[in-house]
Amino acid sequence: MDILQIVLLVLLGFPLAYLALLSALAWIAPRRHFREAAVYRRFAVVVPAHDEEASIAETVHSVRSVWYPASRFDVVVIADNCSDRTAERARAEGAVVLERTSDDEKGKGYALRWAFGRLLQEGYEAFLVCDADTVVSRNLLLEVNGALERGAKACQCNDQVRPSPGSWSAEATRAGFLLYNYVRPLGRSVFGGSAGLRGNGMAFAADTLRSVPWQAFSRAEDLEYGLILLLNGIRVWFVPDAHVLATMPTDARNAESQRARWESGRFPVVRRFAWPLLMGALRKGSFRLLDAWIDLLTPPFVNIMTWVAGMIVLNAALWVVGVIQTPLCVLLWSAVALTGVFHALAGFAAAGTLKDVMGLMRHVPRYATWKIGLYLRLATGGDTSQWIRTTREASSFPKEQ
Repeated sequence: MDILQIVLLVLLGFPLAYLALLSALAWIAPRRHFREAAVYRRFAVVVPAHDEEASIAETVHSVRSVWYPASRFDVVVIADNCSDRTAERARAEGAVVLERTSDDEKGKGYALRWAFGRLLQEGYEAFLVCDADTVVSRNLLLEVNGALERGAKACQCNDQVRPSPGSWSAEATRAGFLLYNYVRPLGRSVFGGSAGLRGNGMAFAADTLRSVPWQAFSRAEDLEYGLILLLNGIRVWFVPDAHVLATMPTDARNAESQRARWESGRFPVVRRFAWPLLMGALRKGSFRLLDAWIDLLTPPFVNIMTWVAGMIVLNAALWVVGVIQTPLCVLLWSAVALTGVFHALAGFAAAGTLKDVMGLMRHVPRYATWKIGLYLRLATGGDTSQWIRTTREASSFPKEQ
């Protein structure tokens, strides 16, 4: 039992300690602005859309309203295997629409490869991918263009979630996005680590897509392509002041299919890239690759904390009934839990949301229970690799002012 306890303490304690370190680095990280640039690159803002007629008009309007010369960017909507009025509504808002139908190659990754192959021939110098349920900050292209001007070949914007105060599942997801999509990459920027790609708000120089063509078709195509870039010597820069805000389902039942794709889609990527990242890190002496390997193998924060809480309860019970003679294990597991608490609090402080922490964190126990049930359903019922639109309620989208 002592050996097992030590192994579990290391397996769960190390990733929490590493996350705490990233939060501490994010707290002290300099806030970089990339706006100033001598050249305004010609952008294609690519919006993959599958049956998104309810949200596509707002997304196109938001992107077209950014502070950037209108002649230097186009909004390009990929209406992929759509059976609704996505294409019609996107055109009405001024987007260029590429309609695609394929019975064999379905999914966001295939849609992006198809679109990039065409758009690279149209003279665009950079590309930014934005989800079809998203609004963006006005400085989006200015910040990304500035990062490319300073040497970035690939970028990730600050991918966050719109507040949904009445929905525990959406608010718990928002808390997770703050830590995963903002705090971690901001901390990594201190030592030059790769921010990774998050799908929404990822950007590339045209030469990047020419030298490393898009070949990511898994359910976690963004994570996959970010690691392909890293193994080809291209790190992803984090652009924290360029925001993309996605809309999450407010009903947990509708969020389940989306979360299932996120969770299960990660496993094949881990199997494919864990070994090459570790071997590359050891062979090249690269901390950047080692950092990516640690990140890839780190389970979701809520999962780790759920396991740690379970170990505290188990050891406390064993101590009470006399199976173990001292409360040392309880104290050690409590120290691990406090490391996780520090990660969250320091992370929210770095994100400037510490005052909202109680409102966000009160949803976590219910969210953790929901995820356990989701894992059980995934283990028994499987999932799909197809691009299935996540159902969003009418209340998910803010009413027009």
